Amino acid sequence: MLPSTSGTGEGGPIGFGFAFSQGGLFESQTVRRTEPGRREAEVMAGDTSELELPFVQDVQLTKCMRLRAQSLQQRNERPQDGEKLLRPNEYIYRVDFIRQHNLHFLHWKIQMEKAGKVMVTGTSQHWTPDLTNLMNRQLLEPVGIFWKKPGTKEVECNEADAQEFGERLMELAKIRKVMYFLLSFTDGLDPAHLKCSVVFKA
Repeated sequence: MLPSTSGTGEGGPIGFGFAFSQGGLFESQTVRRTEPGRREAEVMAGDTSELELPFVQDVQLTKCMRLRAQSLQQRNERPQDGEKLLRPNEYIYRVDFIRQHNLHFLHWKIQMEKAGKVMVTGTSQHWTPDLTNLMNRQLLEPVGIFWKKPGTKEVECNEADAQEFGERLMELAKIRKVMYFLLSFTDGLDPAHLKCSVVFKA
């Protein structure tokens, strides 16, 4: 198994990462970055293709939710009943489904440049943060939990939950072009050291 490395190519930087497959294995894969901060890869294999959709941090939405929590604290006010306030180790990410139909979940692709853990929680929120707060009831199950132990190169996860989570995303993609996620970082991991994407057969 190869550690994460990078190079350059005609279409931009090339990254090598570890992918979680349905068989519980990690494999080295190549991703061509089409634009800064966003990765979309379609790998042709006979009559089929693989569509890789990246998790992209929504900086503005994360900031908006942090300001909401700070404002309540400064005014010594309580949040709305059932409201989910963003903690310091939590960030909002989004996935843009550039294709919505005839998708079949293949595997997760997780790269961690340091040891730690990330918990990926889907939301049912169609966000207009100036009008609508995130509620706990909008946090979906199952949750994807991925971790990397100190001194190792492998990223591990609960395979059953990861599989079920991926298959649910396949269904949710049919009814929305954008989906938002809550990512919680622990054990020393942070957004700067994580690259996460989900791969479908399209």
